[in-house]
Amino acid sequence: MDVFIGLDVSLSKTSVCVVDRDGMVLWQGKVASEPGPLIALLAEWSGAIALAGIEACPLSEWLHRGLREAGIPVVCIEVRHAQRFLSTRPVKTDRNDARGIADMMRLGHYRPVHVKSPAAQAMRTTLAVRMQLVAAQLQIENTIRGLLKVYGLKIGAIHRNRFAARVTDLLGMASLPELAAAIEPLLRIREKHARRAKSV
Repeated sequence: MDVFIGLDVSLSKTSVCVVDRDGMVLWQGKVASEPGPLIALLAEWSGAIALAGIEACPLSEWLHRGLREAGIPVVCIEVRHAQRFLSTRPVKTDRNDARGIADMMRLGHYRPVHVKSPAAQAMRTTLAVRMQLVAAQLQIENTIRGLLKVYGLKIGAIHRNRFAARVTDLLGMASLPELAAAIEPLLRIREKHARRAKSV
């Protein structure tokens, strides 16, 4: 007997619904949002699972990979398409959404999304970290520019590699030790962000 699984994932718990080919509910409940507990639960239907569906979300790639490695046929489905299907149900709950996703799998009424490979996921994470470090560096530079303008000190257009030296020169010419004491910690933090961005 083929069964179809719907997984509605939240941060701590995943609502699970198991239906047969006729749409009869065989099991409904919640389990921790971890591959291990999900695999242990679904082992009861080992060999009978025709398809499991999981809505695309921050945890879905990790759970998808774990279920695939355990031999469970699972697809990650497109959120907006799923929401249109699930919105036809009278009451929106995690339990009902899991049932709806199971029915989507049973009826073949879903749009799969591409799940990135571990290598592609690692590359995306690295790029996101680097972008965040560069953004933090730019924010500090703009803060320093704004603080110096109050004292009539204009950095002007300058290459990033010369930024710290230009600020130090301006602070030296201004002979404002209090301002220098306030700006120097920002320069140190900026330099740390710059080094980390280059090393990522």
